[in-house]
Amino acid sequence: MKHIPFIAILLTFYLGAFSQQARVSELAAGINFLETSWYTEAEDLEVLALYQGLRVADVSDGMDMAGLPHQGLVDPAIHPSWVDYKELSHIIRGIALTVRYVPTQKRDRPEPGEDFSQWEGNFYGTYSSEAFMPLIHKGVIIVIDDVEEKDIGSIGSNNVLAWKERGALGVVTDASSRDTDEVALEEFPLYLREKGRGIRPGRNELESVNRPISIGGVLVCPGDVVVADGDGVIVVPRSVAVEVANLAQGVLDKDKAGRKNLYERLGMPMDQTVE
Repeated sequence: MKHIPFIAILLTFYLGAFSQQARVSELAAGINFLETSWYTEAEDLEVLALYQGLRVADVSDGMDMAGLPHQGLVDPAIHPSWVDYKELSHIIRGIALTVRYVPTQKRDRPEPGEDFSQWEGNFYGTYSSEAFMPLIHKGVIIVIDDVEEKDIGSIGSNNVLAWKERGALGVVTDASSRDTDEVALEEFPLYLREKGRGIRPGRNELESVNRPISIGGVLVCPGDVVVADGDGVIVVPRSVAVEVANLAQGVLDKDKAGRKNLYERLGMPMDQTVE
């Protein structure tokens, strides 16, 4: 039997104890276990070209065919805030930029004698900001996990235009939005659970940007493909996005051919869904 020097045993013990303590310290400070990636605008647009014209139903079928039949379909309670049945401009196909807001533990009102506008501005800037803005590029859909139990209008007719200016195609949230009439007039695609009226200060705080979030029972990671139309919202993991798009395109091609034939037999004018 090989003899192991006592000093080596002690060294192994202390190194193990040190490693364990370091891990405890790491956990105590907070740690993320799911790895994420972020992609360039060019990489995103290359993937999105494959989703041109695809419907939620096609993508759902593609997910089934790719062996993911129970993944990606968001709770149907999350629905389009407005629908354009002429140009179908409410439909969006984009790349998820994820944002998570959580309930605040901060004061929900100014200190006695403190100016409300000053308190409100400080809360926005310090606790409930839109720190994700620099990450927005062409092709992005902002996916917001917010506090659905509270009446919070984290999304409104003003900030959606700022997001649109930077290249965002739309927004999906598991909570609410305010100014929904104006958002519809601005034709900014919005998918939400319900309509809201409140503001963020005193109600929520920004917890993370571009980390995994949960929307309507579905995991959404930054870089995933999001498709949303009148049928609802579906999320495609980036790792299978190309495969699912190719499968979904086959489904759509067959459907369009069949419906085009029926349009002709019924004497119906052709529209963009069959051309």
